Amino acid sequence: MLISLRPKSLTALPPFSSASPLKWVSTTPTQKQNPPHHLGLFFEPRTHQSHIDYERHIVSILKSCASLSALVQGQQLHSLVLKSGLLSNTFIHNSLTSMYSKCGSISGAEALFRSCSELDPVSCNIMLAGYVKSGDLDNARQLFDKMPHRGCVSYTTMIMGLSRNGSWREAVEVFRDMRNAGVVPNDLTMGTVVSMFSQLGGIWNCRMLHGLVVKLQLDGMVLVSTNLVKAYCACKSVGEARRLFDEMPERNVVTWNVMLNGYCKAGLVHLAREVFERIDVKDVVSWGTMIDGYVQVEWLSEALMMCCSMLRAGLGPNDVMLVDLISACGRLEAICEGLQFHGRIIKGGFDCYDFIQATIINFYAGCGEMIPARLQFEKSIKEHVASWNALLAGYIRNQMIDQASELFDEMPERDVFSWSCMISGYTQTEKSELALELFQRMVSSGIQPNEITMVSVLSAIATLGRWKEGIWAHEYICENSIPLNDNLSAAIIDMYAKCGSINTALEVFYQIQDKTSSVSPWNAIICGLAMHGHAPMSLEIFSHLQRRDIKLNSITFIGVLGACCHAGLVEVGEMYFKSMETVYHIQPNIKHYGCMVDLLGRAGRVVDAEKLIRSMPMKADVVIWGTLLAACTTHGNLEIGRMAEKNLKLLDPSHGASTVLMSNLLADAGMWEKSSLERQVIDLATLPHILRKSSPGRLINFGPDITNYKGLEICCHPLSSSIEGEQ
Repeated sequence: MLISLRPKSLTALPPFSSASPLKWVSTTPTQKQNPPHHLGLFFEPRTHQSHIDYERHIVSILKSCASLSALVQGQQLHSLVLKSGLLSNTFIHNSLTSMYSKCGSISGAEALFRSCSELDPVSCNIMLAGYVKSGDLDNARQLFDKMPHRGCVSYTTMIMGLSRNGSWREAVEVFRDMRNAGVVPNDLTMGTVVSMFSQLGGIWNCRMLHGLVVKLQLDGMVLVSTNLVKAYCACKSVGEARRLFDEMPERNVVTWNVMLNGYCKAGLVHLAREVFERIDVKDVVSWGTMIDGYVQVEWLSEALMMCCSMLRAGLGPNDVMLVDLISACGRLEAICEGLQFHGRIIKGGFDCYDFIQATIINFYAGCGEMIPARLQFEKSIKEHVASWNALLAGYIRNQMIDQASELFDEMPERDVFSWSCMISGYTQTEKSELALELFQRMVSSGIQPNEITMVSVLSAIATLGRWKEGIWAHEYICENSIPLNDNLSAAIIDMYAKCGSINTALEVFYQIQDKTSSVSPWNAIICGLAMHGHAPMSLEIFSHLQRRDIKLNSITFIGVLGACCHAGLVEVGEMYFKSMETVYHIQPNIKHYGCMVDLLGRAGRVVDAEKLIRSMPMKADVVIWGTLLAACTTHGNLEIGRMAEKNLKLLDPSHGASTVLMSNLLADAGMWEKSSLERQVIDLATLPHILRKSSPGRLINFGPDITNYKGLEICCHPLSSSIEGEQ
């Protein structure tokens, strides 16, 4: 802390003499000395100073005041300058202006700046830097536009100010003006510009800037090359980033961390580990980035071992790292590892932070341990809405909707997350009416819904099939400028498709398809078209998707295989099914196998369908055996039909639909007595009750023209990531 250094009396202007400079006068840069000591020495009364030494030292000591933000001492020096009649000295005048701006007194800097008889480039640059530092970009831009001469410093300062404020496109225009004016950028300019373009994206912009850097011979500067590596990584071109990284003549720890982070973000943890091992002096950022890389790919054991190695190296995890790790434990249901991190949090004293308390509650809830989650909530600070929200989300995640509703009613304060979470809970538990009622309460209470809220609202509307309410919700999104991200776009398309307006769903898709960055909207339209029987168009859109740089997921192939079922494209369906693993590295789940059994069964390839069931890595469920039985009934395969019915009865003895299908199969085979016996098993009085019981959550009508799986309905559901357990 700076101690106020008041002089006993202000030193008078010394007489002009040619005496030798005093030893206490600084002859080295201010930053290499102890600024408080330097400041104290100046206020000690001195004599036998030359006029030049005195002026020089006032400038030097003003720099000390600026570096220490010592405004009071700076004002004392200002008084001394006024008394000494030195304010007309340009160097002292500019040093005073700089001191005021760096100490945060823009008004003081402005008063000195406006007292100048004419604008000079140095004073303008000082004032411009002051405006930029204080965030006053309007005044900075006005001054920049009227400066008599704009050099590299002026342009760089303006570009940095705009870039820090997020006004990247305006900063780009200033950089273009700089180039058009013939002003040569320096390393700081190019470092800022490259960093700015990494936010804007675009690999060609990055390459052009790289070329300019080489042309200006700045590629040997660590700052510029490091920012170029970061820009290439941001453009997902880690190969080019690595080539530049390897060519750098000099690297610092930031450079290593940037390359490390690029690999981790790209999911290339093996290459990231190779870079990590080559870092001579690893800091907390290096360890944290590597740990985060393992967490992102869900290699929790490796992340845990890396954390232990970091502790052995004498570095402790910070609060952000612990949140990252314990969140991963919750996602992966790694209760043992999470308990260790919880202990580390308590030992480090981090549990006093509200966001960490909420993270711990989330962890226990993610592991299905709602009693510890509730206990953690009870010991947390109740004023923190984050803890309430974490417990609320935990109840909903664990299908405890009644407890969630009670907690929601008890909440002293609710934010948009609270409302959205509860609406989502009602939607997921098929209480769509309650979800829409709660949404109306939310709007009436003055809370502005966000895109997450509207996804759940549209899902509820789609479940109820209320087309008019869906149109109103779509208009509400547009009128209230709710950001249209990929999930919300998918929810709108899904809603129109399920409400029977597939043409409107297509119109929405065509409007947003070029803006999509994820597969969700594509899944929604592919599945929607498949459900409406437009299989050729569904597969055509899928072929367009394949040509884009968008990662497909398992839900995509449920829609594709469903479309193949409707169109009877057996060979095409088989090709897509095989490509899941060989091309897209997606492991088929039971829904994909169900679609394939249906596809083969419809085509009369009952034997192949039975072989596929036998080869499944998981046990077949009621739907798959029922689908096979329906195919056997259609194509008259009694032997496989009996086997299918036997397995179906083992899973669900009271399954009425299978008994009807088996009876029909026997009748078609001419076995009338056995067919009659099968039908006698069914009590006609209880048949409706039996059919209602059959496999809740599945559409089990085993007629040949009915899609057996509800997979097509789930796949384009806005909450399908939660339903399927996929990211």
